[in-house]
Amino acid sequence: MHFSRGVLVNGWVLVACALADGRAAADEPKPTPENTIHIQLAEPIKPQTFSRPLKFFVVDVIDRSGSAQPMMVFKPRGGIFLDHTPSELMRTGLETCLKSADMLAANRDSADFLLTVYLFNFGLSDSSGMDFFGKVELAATLKNPKTAKSQQITASGTSIAGVAVRKKNIQKNVQEDIERAFADALRNFLRGVKLRDAVAALDVSAESPATSASPATPPASEKPPAALLPGSQSRTSKGEER
Repeated sequence: MHFSRGVLVNGWVLVACALADGRAAADEPKPTPENTIHIQLAEPIKPQTFSRPLKFFVVDVIDRSGSAQPMMVFKPRGGIFLDHTPSELMRTGLETCLKSADMLAANRDSADFLLTVYLFNFGLSDSSGMDFFGKVELAATLKNPKTAKSQQITASGTSIAGVAVRKKNIQKNVQEDIERAFADALRNFLRGVKLRDAVAALDVSAESPATSASPATPPASEKPPAALLPGSQSRTSKGEER
């Protein structure tokens, strides 16, 4: 009798958990054309110039945010979603900036440097509730394919936008906030000291070429060969005449 009651109680608990999970899944926001935003740069960020013309190739952009829904940037009020993954947006933005300065390599074989980007944050970060705090955070591995040496570079961008009441205004503020943080992160990466120093350390072509070995000057104590002494040619000629 007690065993039957225990089985019934456990069965009802399992049913209740399943119903709760179903309701939670049903309450999860879903992307629609109305709640999806498009993130893009207002204009390409011009990279800094280097001691010689350089070409960069973006090998990969990897999402390391750990988010189960990286395209959902705002959950309340039905949610706000990106129309592309953060990795795709970062790759497009970075390549657009490099291409605008003729610094994007067509392939990895023609590149002076290879870039592998790790994306830790792309969207909104925690805020006080009185504003939207946009944040884009990345780390990149810069590699010289000729020497196989590499260095790590980090960069981030932030922006703050005020909250709104109407859903359309919320989406507008969130979109502008993320776009500003995105541009700020790319500016800090492409124009920052960390990239400049990494390129200077890894660019073997920027180093002064080794000077070609010149003939060693004989020490002052050494006499030049007799054939080079003044009058040696005439003495040899006279000897031959004799």
